[in-house]
Amino acid sequence: MHADRTNRAMLILLALLLIAAGLFGALAGFGTFGSATRHGPLVSDQVSDYFGRHGDWLWPVIAAGAAIIALLSLRWLRALLLSTDRTGDLPLTGDRSAGRTTLAPAALADAVTGEISGYPGVRTVRARLIGDPLAPTLVIAATLEDGADLPGLRRRIEANPVRHARQALDDPDLPVRLDLTVTDRQGQRVS
Repeated sequence: MHADRTNRAMLILLALLLIAAGLFGALAGFGTFGSATRHGPLVSDQVSDYFGRHGDWLWPVIAAGAAIIALLSLRWLRALLLSTDRTGDLPLTGDRSAGRTTLAPAALADAVTGEISGYPGVRTVRARLIGDPLAPTLVIAATLEDGADLPGLRRRIEANPVRHARQALDDPDLPVRLDLTVTDRQGQRVS
């Protein structure tokens, strides 16, 4: 379950339900459905009577429905708070007669980060792999010093660390998202 999509879908559904209930209440209050609705009780006598006659089985059903909603809400919260888009171990291709070889995504990210952090003009850099382990995306976020050669650094990053990551994964089409931010804040450079 992808938390972002699920979160958006659930919030849109909840918003639509609340908007519909609010519109119905406002229209009833303004007398759109007649004056009887405008001045009538929120719950009719028929509904109260039904609950009174069938309360022995109706209230447990309502409680079960509320419990299901609570469990779904907890699942939603768990997916929202604990899910990650980071990839798992990356299977490497090649001769499998001796077994399976995997690469930890943190190892590749650390190698990319280490290579880029030594470039002049780079203040900070972070790299990570996201998505499916069989089709990951490399995300690189670097903060550059004011006056850094932005086009030159971009070319250098694409020519070296990105090429090395593609070679390590044996994937010449590895998608890469490169986020370069230039800052004018003065500070000590951390490598």
